[in-house]
Amino acid sequence: MTQFKIVLVTGNVNKKREVETILSEYDSTFMVEMDPTLRKVEIQADDIADIARQAMLEISRIVKPRKDTYIVLEDDGLYIDALGGFPGPYSEYVYRTLGLDGVLKLMNGVENRSATFRAALGVLTPSGKVELVQGSCRGRIAESKRGKGGFGYDPIFIPSGYDITFAEMSIEEKCKISHRAKAFRTLADLIISGVLK
Repeated sequence: MTQFKIVLVTGNVNKKREVETILSEYDSTFMVEMDPTLRKVEIQADDIADIARQAMLEISRIVKPRKDTYIVLEDDGLYIDALGGFPGPYSEYVYRTLGLDGVLKLMNGVENRSATFRAALGVLTPSGKVELVQGSCRGRIAESKRGKGGFGYDPIFIPSGYDITFAEMSIEEKCKISHRAKAFRTLADLIISGVLK
């Protein structure tokens, strides 16, 4: 059986751990590693799909494709309905500058707390093509930070059908339903089926 290598363009060990957990469902079909030498160049755009695709196009100019190896970068965003989709593609910047307390302050007194977490994967295939794979998870913004697990916006995001935040879930539970899980499962299925070569 062919083993495929997923090389993540990230320095975030939490993301790597989640991707490993997600892909462990496929037994030993996938090996996950990070390449700290690769850097994601982010363009300013209103759509994370555009950001992920352009960032991978930049990487594809400097990286030679490798047999059975998929280089993957992820751009994700939290889209809050009542804020017109903000912070969306600016989620990382907002997290660093306003923090979770700042986002909760913006939501103070807001009744409609629905939101969507979206992930866009830029993928460089073994044949040198750049592809895009996406996943999303609907939910709502909590009234306050809850939970010690996860990272980023996890303490304030409650996925639909649950009363707990991502940060209150085990990594295994989160990795069954998250936006990242949906995107990486789709990617895995496309690789195994031979659609992405």
